Amino acid sequence: MATWGKSFLLVLLLVMGHLTRASAAPFATANAAKAQITVLYDAFGTDSPMRRDWGYSAFIEYGGKRILFDTGNNPEILARNAAAKHVDLSKLDFAVLSHRHGDHIGGLSYVLRINPNVKIYAPTEGFGVFGADLPGTFYRKDVSLPPDQRYFAGAAPATMRFGSAWPGANFQLIDKNVEIAPNIHLITLVSDKPGTMELRELSVVINTPDGAAIVVGCSHPGIDKIVEAATAINPRIHFIAGGFHLVVASDQDIEKIVTSLHDNFKVAYVAPGHCTGEPAFAALKKAFGDHYAYAGLGTTITFPTVSN
Repeated sequence: MATWGKSFLLVLLLVMGHLTRASAAPFATANAAKAQITVLYDAFGTDSPMRRDWGYSAFIEYGGKRILFDTGNNPEILARNAAAKHVDLSKLDFAVLSHRHGDHIGGLSYVLRINPNVKIYAPTEGFGVFGADLPGTFYRKDVSLPPDQRYFAGAAPATMRFGSAWPGANFQLIDKNVEIAPNIHLITLVSDKPGTMELRELSVVINTPDGAAIVVGCSHPGIDKIVEAATAINPRIHFIAGGFHLVVASDQDIEKIVTSLHDNFKVAYVAPGHCTGEPAFAALKKAFGDHYAYAGLGTTITFPTVSN
């Protein structure tokens, strides 16, 4: 029987249309437990019933878990695209929102309409759309003021809780790396880049037999920093899917990242999408060759799982 690495390559070739349906059947039969990512939202892809739009969402299946990673930009487009791929978002184990930008959370209202109690992992923020809290001691006080000029008449609560953009949603806010299911991890980093300073972002890291499989939203903290954090879970990086945030980067900066991923971290496969950017698509494809997986809208990418 072929190794997992060879099997993965065969499935990637299938996704890109280089294998026949008949030749793929034995692999699909031999590995009934799903370990795959389906791109539900992106701005590029082949013509299909799905609608292209700026944003990102991926449906992850691994270890018997059904995970929605980000929700794209528009709830109606997410609904249409999920239906086109026969993905039932009312039957999720949980959802993950990478960060607060609208093109990653805009479809959440559709998910909550059909699945109001789903657990949603989101990054902790001091203030923001996910809701948070601060100690009542966070602000300076002036006891010389009369009570009607003081917050809470001078008696602040021990904890000040702030509302969510989705009241009643089952959010679990994350501020540290955590394993949320067997071999499924969330890593959290904070951006230090101009324009997104202090933005916290979550990425999913799945620990597979062939190494870490990383799914990223926009990589605002830096795709290289996310990969470095993932090596603490597994030093081998099997593949990365999602947005690498190089859409406005210079050729020099793109080349630096591509070299880091290929030569330093020795990433086996890349499946870039969303905000990676067209010049970065080209540079990554040149560097990774047949280890570059097309990941346009509607694509399903299969990866290794533990055999039964």
